[in-house]
Amino acid sequence: MALSRLVLTDFRNHADAVLAPGPGFVVLAGENGAGKTNVLEAVSLLAPGRGLRRAPLSDMARQGGSGGFGVAATLPDAEIGTGTEPGAPDRRIVRINGAGAPASALAERLSVLWLTPAMDRIFVEAAGERRRFLDRLTLALAPGHGTHASRYEAAMRQRNRILSDEARPDPQWLAALEARMAEHGAALDAARRDTVARLGARLADQPEGPFARAGLALDGWRGDAEALARDLAQGRPRDAAAGRTLAGPHRADLAVTHLAKDQPAGLCSTGEQKALLLGIVLAHAELVADRTGRAPILLLDEVAAHLDPLRRAALFDRLAGRGQVWMTGTEPELFEAVPGGATRYTVAGGAISQ
Repeated sequence: MALSRLVLTDFRNHADAVLAPGPGFVVLAGENGAGKTNVLEAVSLLAPGRGLRRAPLSDMARQGGSGGFGVAATLPDAEIGTGTEPGAPDRRIVRINGAGAPASALAERLSVLWLTPAMDRIFVEAAGERRRFLDRLTLALAPGHGTHASRYEAAMRQRNRILSDEARPDPQWLAALEARMAEHGAALDAARRDTVARLGARLADQPEGPFARAGLALDGWRGDAEALARDLAQGRPRDAAAGRTLAGPHRADLAVTHLAKDQPAGLCSTGEQKALLLGIVLAHAELVADRTGRAPILLLDEVAAHLDPLRRAALFDRLAGRGQVWMTGTEPELFEAVPGGATRYTVAGGAISQ
């Protein structure tokens, strides 16, 4: 699973860029603000979701450009692309082999995982950040997970609106929405728990090394479709008073523990948290490759700058032969230990040269 060609059109600060990366390491070096992370963001948009920055689509179109943007890529078995058109900056378009497709269909073609500096505080931020992280991990193992998530969220928004806006909500309408939430919510919970169990077992079996081993658990609501439908029906007065739904898988939280220290990740040092997060991402990439036969594309933004030389070398050795890995850094010297065969680019002012 690798991109052999990537084309950016009016995306962020890139007016027209064409890259032909190899199947292994892809290194992007350049000064801060040159546009390195923009390239990673473009790749992340080739999977379902809002990309590694979770930015509005209208923010991605190049200033001074046409008003829309395009990201297109060549895979071994398909041509895929996404973007917006001038005049419709918030309407995402997805094409697979030239035909229109829903964004969820991208999950069947490509798995993309990323690690960015903005994720360094994931263990001390609100539970929603960890849920989104877990959902990205789950999507790589269960491509239908994104569809369940979007349909669950859509039904929940409608239910919340009815409970808050109508003096006498239609019970049949509410029951239909709750049945939809129960169906998709139970599937969400089951897929998340399967991911946590499989990934947790893989992490527990790994030897101690340069990247801390994490223990994983899913806290919060747990149950089947019948139980969720019952909780929602019984909780209508409570949810109407609160202005939101208080029971369901949208209240879950990924609990992470530093196994060697038996300490919650939120209480660990910044360096330990970074090591835990990196260890999770690496183990998950290996799990996806083993389960699906296709290694996901990894996007590692500024990851080398926070590692000492020994850990950098250990990281590169572990990633070698694991699929396509995109990495950014301000100094090319950070990637001297990358095994041979890497595709190396210099990024400067929106221009990309190999």
